[in-house]
Amino acid sequence: MSQNTGASYAAAGVDIEAGDRAVELMKEWVKKTRRPEVLGGLGGFAGLFDASALKNYERPLLASATDGVGTKVDIARQMGVYDSIGHDLVAMVMDDIVVCGAEPLFMTDYICVGKVHPERVAALVKGIAEGCVLAGCALVGGETAEHPGLLGPDDFDVAGAGTGVVEADRLLGADRVRTGDAVIAMASSGLHSNGYSLVRHVLLDRAGLALGARIDELGRTLGEELLEPTRIYSLDCLALLRTTEVHAFSHVTGGGLAANLARVIPDGLHATVDRSTWTPAPVFDLVGRTGSVERLELEKTLNMGVGMIAIVPQESVDVALATLADRGVDAWVAGEITDRGEHTTGAALVGDYAK
Repeated sequence: MSQNTGASYAAAGVDIEAGDRAVELMKEWVKKTRRPEVLGGLGGFAGLFDASALKNYERPLLASATDGVGTKVDIARQMGVYDSIGHDLVAMVMDDIVVCGAEPLFMTDYICVGKVHPERVAALVKGIAEGCVLAGCALVGGETAEHPGLLGPDDFDVAGAGTGVVEADRLLGADRVRTGDAVIAMASSGLHSNGYSLVRHVLLDRAGLALGARIDELGRTLGEELLEPTRIYSLDCLALLRTTEVHAFSHVTGGGLAANLARVIPDGLHATVDRSTWTPAPVFDLVGRTGSVERLELEKTLNMGVGMIAIVPQESVDVALATLADRGVDAWVAGEITDRGEHTTGAALVGDYAK
């Protein structure tokens, strides 16, 4: 005689106990991001942040941003390395927030997996927490969702949202940029988290390179290079704001340097960036050479070695460069702001990259 067994959540592929185990494993990492304004602990329905400190502002403006890390997650999945992706996520969110001059306050995350592997989820949160420490913000909560049937058991994706605050009269942007301002470039740590669909197509699909293969020009394996964490510039940018005058920042992400810089250039002015002021890291040449990718296409897709731009008045250049050097950020004057003249775009790259 057969016995009918009723349906259950576990039978459908969702493991509640594994989710609970993941929460326990991540608690110690979330605790490391705690700021004095955070109330309660992990496990509530909402993260709480005491906003009473905003009473000290004349006119506080809240800045918010949300992002993910794109198809870089597939490299992490193949490599079995999960914590660096969390670092990338914080960079993509909080470096957008600091562009307007805002101090990062707190962040929440969303992790979607095909199957909850508690140690993997905890590693993802560990990376996010470590990134939050580097950005100076708190990780106040998040969500882990298990989607069996939609994602494979080893598949995952991450996203996050962040909030910051800036005094209204200190808001940065295009309206502050003036003719004669200097364009200061801050070096990227590598590819960061943009353009991986192109990178994967060129290096893995077409060239058939193995992630575990050592690439002499990179000085390490291809996988190690592709998983290099995105640099988090938030505290570096805030340090500039404390030490000197800054008119605008630009976070170089999807679209490349020129397109992102153009977003903070006012009508009537033009930013010219000289390629000869820096040499892109070898990974950019590897992608271009291996895939026969034209330079314009590379520059529209990848950061080409510049992850953040600061636009400052000429009299602030020396202090800005010294401040960044003290913080270990490789930075240089890469261009200037001029009257638009015959130019028809807000920003352009000129010259050839230094060899």
